[in-house]
Amino acid sequence: MTTPFHHEPGAVPPPQCPAHNLGVGPGGLRRLYGPEAENDPAGLYDKLRAEHGTVAPVLLHGDVPAWLVLGHSENLHLTRTPSQFSRDSRRWRALQDGSVAPDHPLAPIFTWQPVCVFADGATHERQRGAVTDSMERIDTRGVRRHINRFSNRLVNDFCQKGTADLVGSFAEHLPMMVMCAIFGMPEEYDDRLVEAARDMTRGTETAVASNAHIVSVLTRLVERRRDESAPDFATWLVEHPASLTDVEVVEHLRLILIAAYESTANLIANVLRMVLTDPRFRARLSGGHMTVPEAVEQTLWDEPPFTAVFGRWAVGDTELGGQPIKAGDALLVGIAPANTDPTVRPDLTANMEGNRAHLAFSGGPHECPGQDIGRAIADVGVDALLMRLPGLELAVAESELRWVGNIMSRHLVELPVKFAPSPQQELDSDPLSVMARAARPATEWEVSSPSGPAPAPASAEPGVIPPAHLPDEVPEPYPPVAVPEPASEVPAPTAAAAIPQQQRRRPAPARLWQAVSRWWNGH
Repeated sequence: MTTPFHHEPGAVPPPQCPAHNLGVGPGGLRRLYGPEAENDPAGLYDKLRAEHGTVAPVLLHGDVPAWLVLGHSENLHLTRTPSQFSRDSRRWRALQDGSVAPDHPLAPIFTWQPVCVFADGATHERQRGAVTDSMERIDTRGVRRHINRFSNRLVNDFCQKGTADLVGSFAEHLPMMVMCAIFGMPEEYDDRLVEAARDMTRGTETAVASNAHIVSVLTRLVERRRDESAPDFATWLVEHPASLTDVEVVEHLRLILIAAYESTANLIANVLRMVLTDPRFRARLSGGHMTVPEAVEQTLWDEPPFTAVFGRWAVGDTELGGQPIKAGDALLVGIAPANTDPTVRPDLTANMEGNRAHLAFSGGPHECPGQDIGRAIADVGVDALLMRLPGLELAVAESELRWVGNIMSRHLVELPVKFAPSPQQELDSDPLSVMARAARPATEWEVSSPSGPAPAPASAEPGVIPPAHLPDEVPEPYPPVAVPEPASEVPAPTAAAAIPQQQRRRPAPARLWQAVSRWWNGH
């Protein structure tokens, strides 16, 4: 078998060649970067599918060859068969022969690090176990409470103006605020951290410097936690029985921070754009026929936060989608094209409500272990924003919205809106509460649901959703999801202080039936 990668990486066609304007490089292969790929990725996927089928040869930055997997079943095979397709980037033939330099724009993404997403087998199990065990210690009720508080804090910054950019003022800041709190470094949250997180995955000239800034911040955090423990995610990784080194802890924190930030910022922006530009979508949401979590899930099908994940590397010569894959070849998990694969989704306008077969969080042993923190941030954040500003309208024509893209994601630049000015909301001034999950009494009733409930109504205390979010990884079992009681059942703080806890709670069977009723009704 022969491979279509017969050209020399980095070779440039002659000036008069029309390939310069068509996103086509040496050997007639299409570039997965540049104006065409950034402005119309869906159109590019259609062309690649028509030309090559479910697995297509493409060019990365510098015209470095790789394979983009377009088919849904082919992507599942790619992610679920580590014996054939490894996550260890050191296998990449382009790295071994020097075709890809250490300062390549995508270096922050593919450079091997001692983290679970670059490992297979026992090493992967040890490192990922530390991550998932630590995530299970997160108090998801407390996280949702902070998401709501941070959302309202951000809305307070622009609610009196009557106009705002929901990307720059909301979607790009909320995930970073939440993740800094979970990690135990709320004081590190600032615009520089947000800018660095946005920059480092986009193949820019400053991506390496942005990555260095984030590593520096996280290194200081790990050093502090080695000296002094705290009830936060960083401490749990440091103290986990897997005995991660400082470098391993820093790199896993970096991985989780960037994956959670980039994907969730994109997800929030995409959900809000659909609400503002699709009348049917908004009508179903405002009319109670669709919950915010259902809106988020539909968006994960139509506009996944990550369009592709780089990468996998072939362990040996094999075949995928009828294409000859050589040992050391690089492959990308094509999330967006898999979600629109005609074999699984012939009608792209069909309602995908309740269907989680999308690949928004990849699949296989590397599926995102913390994807539900991303879901929670989007669910609670979008709900809080729409509750505060119910009359939101797009301030420009939909055709004026602009996007920037790269091989991993498509990012909405701005989402200008207008609304009736509203007063700021008073926020509690309490410091961040403990994020650690408290042990529950064995007799306490609890209702569990693997799919996670919708956010509670505004009058209720924020509910609970299972842990968290990364970009590349078949789902881990979700921890139990506790359904909270309506706030109306909870006495006012002054009265509560005088009533013993056991007298304030409804009888357990009544609470159970109430929780089941709320779950059945989608609340």
